[in-house]
Amino acid sequence: MATFLSRMGRAAFRRRRLVALLWAVILGAAAAGALKAPAAGDDGTSFMPGIEAQRAFDLIGERFPGSDADGASARIVFIAPDGEKVTAADRRSAIDAFVADVGDGPQVATALNPFTANAVSEDASTAYATVTYEVKADDLTDAGRTALETAVDTARDSGLTVEVGGSALATRPAAGGAAEAVGIGLAAVVLLITFGSLAAAGLPLLTAVVGVGISVCGILALGSALGLSMTTGTLASMLGLAVGIDYALFVVSRYREERANGHEAPEAAGLAVGTAGSAVVFAGLTVVIALAGLSVVGVPMLTRMGLCAAGAVVVGVLVALTLVPALLGMWPNAVLPRTARKRGGAVTASASAPASAERRAGAGAGAGDNGGTRWARLVLRRPLAVLLACVACLGVLALPATDLRLGMPGDEAKPVSTTERRAYDALADGFGPGFNGPLTVVADLADASDPQAAAKTIAARIGDTDGVVSVSPPRFNADGDTALFSAVPATAPNDEHTKDLVQTIRAERSGLESGTGAVFEVTGSTAMNIDVAQALQDALVPYLAVIVLLSLALLMLVFRSVLVPVKAAFGFLLSVLASLGVVVAVFQWGWGASLLGVEQTGPIMSLMPIFLVGIVFGLAMDYEVFLVSRTREAYVRGERPAQAVVSGFRHSARVVAAAAVIMIAVFSGFVGSGESMIKTIGFGLAVAVLLDAFVVRMALVPAVLALLGDRAWWLPRWLDGLLPRVDVEGAALTERPPPAPGTAAEDPRPHESLRT
Repeated sequence: MATFLSRMGRAAFRRRRLVALLWAVILGAAAAGALKAPAAGDDGTSFMPGIEAQRAFDLIGERFPGSDADGASARIVFIAPDGEKVTAADRRSAIDAFVADVGDGPQVATALNPFTANAVSEDASTAYATVTYEVKADDLTDAGRTALETAVDTARDSGLTVEVGGSALATRPAAGGAAEAVGIGLAAVVLLITFGSLAAAGLPLLTAVVGVGISVCGILALGSALGLSMTTGTLASMLGLAVGIDYALFVVSRYREERANGHEAPEAAGLAVGTAGSAVVFAGLTVVIALAGLSVVGVPMLTRMGLCAAGAVVVGVLVALTLVPALLGMWPNAVLPRTARKRGGAVTASASAPASAERRAGAGAGAGDNGGTRWARLVLRRPLAVLLACVACLGVLALPATDLRLGMPGDEAKPVSTTERRAYDALADGFGPGFNGPLTVVADLADASDPQAAAKTIAARIGDTDGVVSVSPPRFNADGDTALFSAVPATAPNDEHTKDLVQTIRAERSGLESGTGAVFEVTGSTAMNIDVAQALQDALVPYLAVIVLLSLALLMLVFRSVLVPVKAAFGFLLSVLASLGVVVAVFQWGWGASLLGVEQTGPIMSLMPIFLVGIVFGLAMDYEVFLVSRTREAYVRGERPAQAVVSGFRHSARVVAAAAVIMIAVFSGFVGSGESMIKTIGFGLAVAVLLDAFVVRMALVPAVLALLGDRAWWLPRWLDGLLPRVDVEGAALTERPPPAPGTAAEDPRPHESLRT
């Protein structure tokens, strides 16, 4: 693989204008497709097939045709001034006029008057009108929205406080924008500090923006056909930007190193793509596998998100392998340090070859020390203490994860500046906390001897259940074989008592069904969120196990070791659990939540933990490969285990640290998003990268390698013969120097030449 990639890098370097032109054409075509593509809509796929709430939801659509369960709706809440009532003559006339105006609006199916629909609170301080539309929210025209907004403004002019909930006028957060700008700005600062060159700092940013542009435009172009949402594009851009910068950074850094070793620009580009590019391919493959593996969870939305993000990563890898060396060919010396640029980038071969050999084989004498070597030696002085400190620190951070509660935050999680949040609060104050999350019960009466009586019996029994405030009268379909009614809980939708109530109602089902001959199921947004959260929580541990086993297999293939993959998987588990613990502490417990603009704490977004596990796995393997591959490269060339760790950190620590800081900057930029899922994932990923890169990979990994010594690279001979050989270190591209005098006799390495 290294030889093939090296040839690819040299070819891209030589034919740089053609390669750059091809990428420009691809970007232009994707942008044109995005501009001409229709807006993305719902593809009609069930959110999570197989769960009870989804089955009941599908049954409603089948037995109540034309009910438009997915149609747009708006719940307009009217609040009278303090001390007044909405039933006063002037307030009532204003509400009646509003209902009449909205009912005549475009695309409106029904507009229910609160005074005839029993939608007035007991103290008459609050009332609400329900408006349903003939089309889904994405299909509402500007005229339909404008008519509703105009009617709302007129009602407000009468002195009423009017707030709007529902999907018709729901606030739609902007995709990316400022978040990407903040991340790119911080990444530029980090790159400039790392390389000390504007060109070297700008090249990874430029190529990453090209890759993200192609990915996002491609998602927009295919959004309508594949049902890709705005959230899908945002997550793809988040990952594409992060890995695009990182992968280009590794290639540029290796190019600079090879130029310093005396290679001419074309050869240096080939070596950089063959060595660092091999690690990029493997790291990108791990991310793609982890993201594509999200499809096994069984959530179509999560599958689309994972596959689109995986596509963005693939584009980032291809850009790093082709466009980066092409741009290096256009400006071969611009990315070099200032001293090298003053010499025109030239280094004499006679001077460089011995220096290169000395650097590779005998750098352990202390020459060329940098921050990475000093940090590695500091860890190696007390490896056991460092290991115990890392495990204890991550273990403490992971403790809150034991209280992880999953849910699907709704309007209550939005800022109070939005009308949806104010409408939610007003309804909770006027009608009770459970009013915002009623349970919908659908009864299949096809086998009941007396459908009417069976439906009334089920409704009465559910109404007598502790925790149920009220039950609406059953509504029958045209055939009379299905009944539909609502049950209002006494607690809020995300309250644990509401979850217990749903389980209690379902537990009583067998007795009701045997006595009436009817079958009923519980659905609605509250029950749907409870079922989805439980299904995803059940899938989290198996998915985590699959990811860990995958990491063991991949790292065993690359490093030809048993204990190094085990150590990597153990560190991955620690960083994932610790990051989940921090997320729970902030978004569920509320520790420091106000600093992040989180106004309402509660359960963690159901999709977040599984998505976090998949992404963090890929990133953790990135750092493991980039850091440990240089350590193994030094080890198989004859260095002692401890010195090999120091040599690996000399070449990789600074670049890995810069890559991690860039990742943190990019993900942190999304914490300012107005969408709770993006905010939570951005924060969780930023924390996970911080812990995995600087605690696990920079401290725990060298400590474990030092404690294991030669045993770290042990592999049974039978397994060594079975595993295919992957030259991630690029050993086939570099000329190994002869061993130092006495090395072969004093420190034999059986089978190391074969492993290399």
